[in-house]
Amino acid sequence: MTTSDELLDQPAFVHVPVLSRELLAGLAVSPGGHYLDATVGGGGHSRLILTAAPDVRLTAIDQDEQAIAAAKETLIPFTGRVQFWHGNFAEYQPEIQFDGIVADLGVSSHHFDAPERGFSFRHEAPLDMRMNQQRSLTATEVINHWDESQLADIFFKYGEERLSRRIARRIVEQRPFETTTQLAEAIAYSVPRQYRYGRIHPATRVFQALRIVVNDELSVLETFLHRAPHWLVPAGKIAIISFHSLEDRIVKHSLRNSPLLRVLTKKPIIPQDDELAANPRSRSAKLRIAERIIEIL
Repeated sequence: MTTSDELLDQPAFVHVPVLSRELLAGLAVSPGGHYLDATVGGGGHSRLILTAAPDVRLTAIDQDEQAIAAAKETLIPFTGRVQFWHGNFAEYQPEIQFDGIVADLGVSSHHFDAPERGFSFRHEAPLDMRMNQQRSLTATEVINHWDESQLADIFFKYGEERLSRRIARRIVEQRPFETTTQLAEAIAYSVPRQYRYGRIHPATRVFQALRIVVNDELSVLETFLHRAPHWLVPAGKIAIISFHSLEDRIVKHSLRNSPLLRVLTKKPIIPQDDELAANPRSRSAKLRIAERIIEIL
């Protein structure tokens, strides 16, 4: 079993909280309130919530053990006011209601920058991509054992990759693959030259699709968004930050269609120029906020 000390010896779990001003304004953090950070990451948003008003309490959950370990270090100054829970937010079953709920759906900088996690093709690493490393399914299993039509379908559905069938055919012809860089190179040489040197690397959408499949991201997001409104006190706020269109579409429709919520953001809130300059990775972030309806008896 990996210890907390061993987890913290890994590359630093960097969590630059995006849209923090807008999120705090939307949550309207109240003194003595109890808040849920459903994706604590390195603790960036949690720290801001805990300092936004006196005597704030917080429950912090994450499916990544490294995130929990890092957040515990970050939030040491608030010991006694924070509870931690390790697991997927779709599996959480609170015994209380919260004044506000936050979920930052983005993959942390740590996941991209820690080679051994296999999320990025910038580093040679095993094809892993598990956020919860207790799960059995890895990207290696998907790439090397799923059939061509399955691969093409997930690349198209979850990566919105228009050359999905061509890429899947090349992968099946050349597998097995062991590392991220091997896979990225095969993808690059399976597409036309002009596509290979476009604005984004041709492997980007495929890696997104693999990550979504390995972590079952969209299914668990739908489950969480169905349950979370019940976890709010009347007039409590839920704030969700998404980073790609598939997530944002689910968030938009789930908040709008919930009979328990009133949407406060007709359009998603996006980063301002100063945040984009300081943190380019925030460029695709979108924040949507809703409020628990006060039922009149």
